[in-house]
Amino acid sequence: MSYGQAVLLGLVQGLTEFLPVSSSGHLVLAERLTGVRTPGVFVEVALHVATLGSVLIVYGRRLLTVMAGAVLGRDGDLRYVGLLILATAPAGVVGVLCRDAVERAFDSLLFVGIAFAITGLVLWSTRRASGDRATPTVLGALGIGLAQAVAILPGISRSGSTVSVGLWSRLRPAEAAEFSFLMAIPVIGGAALLEARGATADLSVVGAAPFAVSFAVALVSGILAIRLLVQLLRRGRFYTFAPYCWALGGFTILYALWRA
Repeated sequence: MSYGQAVLLGLVQGLTEFLPVSSSGHLVLAERLTGVRTPGVFVEVALHVATLGSVLIVYGRRLLTVMAGAVLGRDGDLRYVGLLILATAPAGVVGVLCRDAVERAFDSLLFVGIAFAITGLVLWSTRRASGDRATPTVLGALGIGLAQAVAILPGISRSGSTVSVGLWSRLRPAEAAEFSFLMAIPVIGGAALLEARGATADLSVVGAAPFAVSFAVALVSGILAIRLLVQLLRRGRFYTFAPYCWALGGFTILYALWRA
């Protein structure tokens, strides 16, 4: 793996994992356009771990506070942990029951383009959303969880759909982002574990130095992406990613039809 490829992979993973533009959709499109695939399952696992580290660095203190409060039996923290568990469950169920359908979606560039466009519509719908809740209701958490489950499909942004549903359920912007990223921890960790089953740590093939560069770039860009997203949410500018998704969706659809 070259240093240029290492930096590119790290940036794509770190930025698109958290910005509301669908990392899986970008990966499918990039592979079709360039023919270049991630150099080995080991690198994919490592980059997932890097982005997991980004979440833990930004929200680690909050997570520890909530977990400690739950262990001590504080009602508010117990409820929050329960809501996170409720919101995480649908993605696991859909991932198991609909695995074949999801894999087929990854093979359809036309589907990915349509999904990009749908993501843009979801983001645009939040431009007048406002709320004053610090934590979601039970129905709100379930809705956020269902949005995360749908985002298993390529082109549907996980952060975009979950934060949007959080805003629709009247969560404050920063709290919608916090809940979305905290519930991403088991999802990202689970994806890394699934991929790790076929991973072999052969750094002689990838190259130890390029691997370290890619990991560091993914970690740092992930942190920056999370903080940028939170700032845009606080300014009420979350929907500004919609035109990008529409443009990318239109290009992907045209490219898919041209290749057909």
